[in-house]
Amino acid sequence: MTTVLIADDQPMQRFGFRMLLESQDDMTVVGEAGNGHEAVDLVQRHHPDVVVMDIRMPLLDGIEATRRIVRAGARTRVLIVTTFDLDRYAYDGLRAGASGFLIKDALPEELLSGIRAVAGGDAVVAPGLTRRLLDAYVQHLPAVPGGPAPLDARLASLTGREREILTVIGQGWSNTEIAARLHLAESTVKTHVTRILAKTGSRDRVQAVILAYDTHLVTPA
Repeated sequence: MTTVLIADDQPMQRFGFRMLLESQDDMTVVGEAGNGHEAVDLVQRHHPDVVVMDIRMPLLDGIEATRRIVRAGARTRVLIVTTFDLDRYAYDGLRAGASGFLIKDALPEELLSGIRAVAGGDAVVAPGLTRRLLDAYVQHLPAVPGGPAPLDARLASLTGREREILTVIGQGWSNTEIAARLHLAESTVKTHVTRILAKTGSRDRVQAVILAYDTHLVTPA
């Protein structure tokens, strides 16, 4: 059973989410929050698997609430739900530690599959869409200094192959594409990805893509 907390300042939106989620045999709603403070408190109290997190809420927005949940070391994963595709707030939410984002006009089955994916440790955002998101907001990333950049400490423990795979993950390649283009078994690719996430402290694939940009393994086209 996947436990879900709904954080949204619109009561009708929360009601709609609850009705949808509780129609599923494998999901249960453990609480509702109308602002970010309530969301953080309810996560500490109920330890849900997933928070469906709105961004624009009073008192404390969804981005800061996500940041506090992640910094607290909670096992809870956050699925950002925003009004606009490629909204800069969605980008900031991913940087804060969210495991993905959807827009509010997504189909019900897309929301359900997104929650299940996040609960299972996967990323909701498709690789190509993640690339678009990061490219659109590259101004948030630090500038590349002149001359060769020093090796980021988060990459120091990666093997050459792992660094290569992290680079192409950042370029939007799926596991299937990585396997085909690098002539590896897909199971081998999955093993490499798991090790990359563990070594770099990335919560999921979305965070690995952000890491690839932050460390300048990937630069926007």
